[in-house]
Amino acid sequence: MSKVRVLVGTKKGAFVLTSDAKREKWDVSGPHFAGWEIYHVKGSPVDPNRIYASQTSGWFGQLIQRSNDGGQTWEPVGNKFVYDGVPGTHQWYDGTPHPWEFKRVWHLEPSLTDIDTVYAGIEDAALFRSSDGGQNWEELPGLRGHGSGSKWQPGAGGMGLHTILLDPKDAARMYIAISAAGAFRTSDSGKTWQAINQGLKSEYIPDPNAEVGHCVHRIAMHPSRPNVLFMQKHWDVMRTDNAGDSWHEISGNLPTDFGFVIDVHAHEPETIYVVPIKSDSEHFPPEGKLRVYRSRTGGNEWEPLTKGLPQSDCYVNVLRDAMAVDSLDSCGIYFGTTGGQVYASADAGDTWNPIVRDLPAVLSVEVQTLK
Repeated sequence: MSKVRVLVGTKKGAFVLTSDAKREKWDVSGPHFAGWEIYHVKGSPVDPNRIYASQTSGWFGQLIQRSNDGGQTWEPVGNKFVYDGVPGTHQWYDGTPHPWEFKRVWHLEPSLTDIDTVYAGIEDAALFRSSDGGQNWEELPGLRGHGSGSKWQPGAGGMGLHTILLDPKDAARMYIAISAAGAFRTSDSGKTWQAINQGLKSEYIPDPNAEVGHCVHRIAMHPSRPNVLFMQKHWDVMRTDNAGDSWHEISGNLPTDFGFVIDVHAHEPETIYVVPIKSDSEHFPPEGKLRVYRSRTGGNEWEPLTKGLPQSDCYVNVLRDAMAVDSLDSCGIYFGTTGGQVYASADAGDTWNPIVRDLPAVLSVEVQTLK
């Protein structure tokens, strides 16, 4: 029988939750790395026993932790990040010397085909790759060499490269998103990049229709359709059907189109999920009601999913990496909150249950479906 493993990164450690295919009873392991910020935890699609975690501390810096046994034991790796050939130095976008602060690893994305290859999205915004299981890292400098970097700005949470999507049908193609710069695409394994923000509009920047400078919160895709992307932006939910060449709004009847997460049903490429937040200054659900919204039509028409979720006095947030889906026949949807709850639905969102409560604030949620 299949099993499910939910990997949770929090402000004060990582947790590993496991259950059988019924997803009714859960075993909780953790906290791993207690007291450390764990920005992201993600397992390899090649070998589910290989898991990477981004461990960050304002006092002790950045580590990558790696597990080879499904999260039971861990070893620190990844302390050899090199920038421009010299540890700790950086050339600013226009080529003049400028200090670059390596603050944290926001997102880890293991290769779809190679157990030892993994990508890392960094703050300040840069993309790194390791080919030896996280021991050593090299920057893919083509992204910062795009030429538009002087127009990138930090969002409220920093200038983080927070989303990495690997195309399962084209190994050379990848999408990334930066707050606040926008979305970018490479078709040559990261050597060169193209800004893919046509159709985005942001009133808070000097040119609302600029090539870059947009605060993209998250992008998602279904692996069967890598040309179709969905975006939760700083205001607006967007969609592209041509790999990012142009975007159009699909916010439709949402109560607010501000939020952080967006994800796609494992078996229904036109079914997408968002969690609306009241505004960019009030990061909590409208009316204090925690509602996941689902569209079965690829956007525009949305329905609130509330059964099992608190519908009064709820003022948590759901951060950009804190939603995931499993691949069981009845698709499971999972999300974590800044209040320390992780909610799960074993029926594609119709009903919800908290599978764990009272964790530290949840920063990321990822799911592995185990055979």
